[in-house]
Amino acid sequence: MKVLVIGGGAREHALCRSLSLDPDVTALHCAPGNAGIAEVAELHPVDQLDGAAVAALAGELGVDLVVVGPEAPLVAGVADAVRAAGIPVFGPSQEAARLEGSKAFAKDVMAGAGVPTARSYVCTTPEEIEEALDAFGAPYVVKDDGLAAGKGVVVTEDAEKARAHALACVGAGSAGPGGRVVIEEYLDGPEVSLFAITDGTTVLPLKPAQDFKRALDGDEGPNTGGMGAYSPLPWADPKLVDEVMATVLQPTVDELRRRGTPFSGLLYAGLAITSRGVRVIEFNARFGDPETQVVLARLKTPLAGVLLNSANGTLDDQAPLSWSDDAAVTVVIASHNYPDTPRTGDPIEGLAEVAEQDAPHAYVLHAGTKRDGAALVSAGGRVLSVTATGSDLAQARERAYAAVGRIRLDGSQHRTDIAQKAAEA
Repeated sequence: MKVLVIGGGAREHALCRSLSLDPDVTALHCAPGNAGIAEVAELHPVDQLDGAAVAALAGELGVDLVVVGPEAPLVAGVADAVRAAGIPVFGPSQEAARLEGSKAFAKDVMAGAGVPTARSYVCTTPEEIEEALDAFGAPYVVKDDGLAAGKGVVVTEDAEKARAHALACVGAGSAGPGGRVVIEEYLDGPEVSLFAITDGTTVLPLKPAQDFKRALDGDEGPNTGGMGAYSPLPWADPKLVDEVMATVLQPTVDELRRRGTPFSGLLYAGLAITSRGVRVIEFNARFGDPETQVVLARLKTPLAGVLLNSANGTLDDQAPLSWSDDAAVTVVIASHNYPDTPRTGDPIEGLAEVAEQDAPHAYVLHAGTKRDGAALVSAGGRVLSVTATGSDLAQARERAYAAVGRIRLDGSQHRTDIAQKAAEA
């Protein structure tokens, strides 16, 4: 099988790594990729938001499957263009990807499907914003309706900060002037990420993970795209996946099919385990980053056939997935000043030492990297994801941080408490 992966972050490196280990994959391509992905796949320069260009590249390469990694190409309709060219693609249509592209649309789908979620207001004017903030009170949860690379959500006790973010969303947010903002009640309890692969009818859940969105230890600092993750969740109810399948994932897939916009690809449910039960915080239309890194580290079933079954609508023929009993931990190394305006162009050293001293239990997945001549340098906010496995979370965590300690990137930052509470429990 020939496979083309679209994207260039650590999520795509994790996907490419898993696909490169699949004996059924005979040729692996990635567009545009990054310096790390280049070690396992052939890279191709292409605008990942240009559906026609992606479809043309897939045709030229003669691939059997296209896997769209990031949300922006999905919301831009890249999967539709590839399907129109007659090539199987893992990823939802532009219309179905609105589940992530518009939080207001997602709330409407959840209402139709009877999915438990936070009470919310969709606001378009300053007056509606004031009414919503007053209705819920602190802590305030304010979400840009559109895509914001994981940084469009503000959770704060500060009414002025909440108001300012909401006004920016409706005045000059991702949807431009006249945009929308979703203001909702705060959900207490720990958060869980649960992925499911679906072909629009059959839903196949993966193993749950927990990520860490705040920049600093102790869940302090601003929201980021994610600073680390771990799986499994020893504190979670063993029946959690079955419950979420019955109350969230299957009803959502059924509702989208009923509306004539079937969802095929990866459905990501961000959940809060509240005092009143499971509630959906948000949906994503693709693998999450950095949770993908730990989930795929535990998946033993070859990946390509599962994704192809999703793309071809034959997921009901898929054998049950096989999982390692090992735990996995990922720690993100970010650039200086991330998530504000990260500094780029700094040399990265120590990766050879990780490969020599920590493999195969620990390895490095690239996110924001590029080659500058022979040197490897930073090229984004989140630069590397250091992933490790172990017999339990404590061992996986120890291995991950040992590898992190070998990497040298001037001014870099990382959290030191990823999976700490779960490992010590």
